[in-house]
Amino acid sequence: MPDAIDVSATPSDLTLVQDEQQRTKSRELSRAPFEAPPAIPGYDLLHRLGEGSFGAVWLAREKRTGKQVAIKFYTRGQGVDWSLLSREVEKLAVLYTSRNIVGLLDVGWDHEPPYFVMEYLENGSLASRLKEGPLSASHAVRITRSVAEALVHAHGAGILHCDLKPANVLIDGNMDARLGDFGQSRLVTEMSPALGTLYFMAPEQARLDGIPDARWDVYALGALLFHMLTGAPPFRTPEAEAKLAQARTIEERLVVYQQVLEASPAPTAHRTQSGVDWRLADIVDRCLERDPQKRVANAQIVLDMLEARDNARAKRPLMVVGALGPVLFLVALYWIASTVGPRIVRTAEHELLQQALAGDAVSARILASSIETEVRIRQDELVDTADWTYVRQMIRDSHQRTKDELSQLNKGNFPDAELQLAFDKVTNHIKVLEQRLAQADRTLDESWFICDAQGRQIYRFPDAGKSLSESFHWRDYFHGRGEELDESVPHDKVSPRTKTGVSLAYLSTSSSKYKVSFATPVWDEDQKTVLGVMARGVHITDLLDQWEPQIGKEGRPDDRFLSLLETRGNRPHLLDHLRIEEALKRVGTQERGEVILRVSPAVEKALETTDRLEDYRDPIAQLDPKFDGPWLAAFYPVGNTGWTAVVQERRNLTLEPLGQMQGVLTRGALSAFLVFSVLLGVLWYFLHRASL
Repeated sequence: MPDAIDVSATPSDLTLVQDEQQRTKSRELSRAPFEAPPAIPGYDLLHRLGEGSFGAVWLAREKRTGKQVAIKFYTRGQGVDWSLLSREVEKLAVLYTSRNIVGLLDVGWDHEPPYFVMEYLENGSLASRLKEGPLSASHAVRITRSVAEALVHAHGAGILHCDLKPANVLIDGNMDARLGDFGQSRLVTEMSPALGTLYFMAPEQARLDGIPDARWDVYALGALLFHMLTGAPPFRTPEAEAKLAQARTIEERLVVYQQVLEASPAPTAHRTQSGVDWRLADIVDRCLERDPQKRVANAQIVLDMLEARDNARAKRPLMVVGALGPVLFLVALYWIASTVGPRIVRTAEHELLQQALAGDAVSARILASSIETEVRIRQDELVDTADWTYVRQMIRDSHQRTKDELSQLNKGNFPDAELQLAFDKVTNHIKVLEQRLAQADRTLDESWFICDAQGRQIYRFPDAGKSLSESFHWRDYFHGRGEELDESVPHDKVSPRTKTGVSLAYLSTSSSKYKVSFATPVWDEDQKTVLGVMARGVHITDLLDQWEPQIGKEGRPDDRFLSLLETRGNRPHLLDHLRIEEALKRVGTQERGEVILRVSPAVEKALETTDRLEDYRDPIAQLDPKFDGPWLAAFYPVGNTGWTAVVQERRNLTLEPLGQMQGVLTRGALSAFLVFSVLLGVLWYFLHRASL
């Protein structure tokens, strides 16, 4: 059931979804009383269940079947972006097969006001139930499992909920939990932030520029379990409430909220509740890790941990049997050590690797989407600029000029005012675009340049240099064939590209770095003849700098990082890597290129069938032994660029906890063997004495 039903929520419970202007408008709208909405064909409205900023929820009866349903009317939709209103319907429609998610029955967007029909769950929201006090541990675990299963289903469909809280968890007639209200949800490929509810938001979610992550929902799941066990969400204190009440804007509340989480000690109230064992407490603690790198990676792992807890509780009677039968214990210990032990280790190793790869795969998808968006923006700006009349004029006028004449033009010496105006307009426009990149902390272009229809460079900004008037007809950015031609190919055998695209990477003659160019044809006014090619080049390593800090582990950047593969042409090869520049410096200029940095045949084959590898071999290891050995790697293609984003992390470090656990278990097993051997000897001694 939506937020509107939980009318008793305090201000700190409200989901942060509006800026100050939107909140003011919502407050004005909320002062008006709700009127009964117009009749809906096929339904009889019974009474209103609740109301909120966007509308009201009514209980209704379906005329044909007599079944009761809940209808959400967007009676105040004029105050909000319609994309926000339709988001919940879209996500519920995708997730209709899940028995743990509120079912969508009907939609009426053409109705005034718009509405959608969903299942009516007579026991209301979990928030209403928690007003009576905390739940028992068994009841809380049951609800947590249902919500986790709903999140697994949603995440599997590529949907992040982003606003999990008691008001959005509903209880059906069988006292089973259902997850609802997907109004704040995001697709895993979306980069737009989503503000959840205070005390249920992960610290990294409480930002206006946060990148949606599956671990947001995991944190909220832990906060939900903590609330059910203790009767209040974590970190919520009178002092925190007072600080939040003093904040005037959403931005200020978010900053205060982050400070509260950072300054507060880890919550412990759940550990003292009846029925909470250390395994359940550990699940809460791992979900509420403020560092997302230490937090449980996804909801499936939470289900696995709950399942492991159930298995452990089921084995308690065996502990008693072991205490009464030391002989059986020693036999079982030997059997476990020789047969079951290795299987457990293999299973644990597999689970650890899969958990790490799952997190890497989510990161790779998000990063690929970010890079694709950056490429699309740069290409759109380039296409708009190339369509200028001034660019056509520059190409036509410069076509027959000598290198010296072109140099004079690029230095600002023009034969007439009309040509000077064209050069100044284009140059000033490029400067404005570069200033926007700098203001947004985005990577600047290395250069902008224009070639005529024969591939001769007639304009370059900044610093024309020696490349001016040289022919680059053989470059992929000029002809767009997906290959670099021999420089000796005659000009009349090569035509300029006719489509916008990203060139193959090449070593820049000016910087000896890998560089790519976003290139587009410049058409005549009738769109029939290509006059030339306009391009903007960027060092690929610089382009990715803005995302690399989000991937690395704090204090250990070499253990997990982002790299980039070029998959066009021959065998896929490395474009960017944490240490690519240092690696290229170790070889001569003539030897640099994709041949040295190609992926192995095994990796190339795997890229065709999977998006992750447990045994990835880093191409940089050919030049730097520090990167030798197996890596975990997740791959995701970057749109239509021909690039593949790779998130890789060291395999052995991922398995470190398992090695430590094995050491502890081995020492514990030896100690137990010795202790129980002594106990068995004592038992046998007394049995022998009693038999005399």
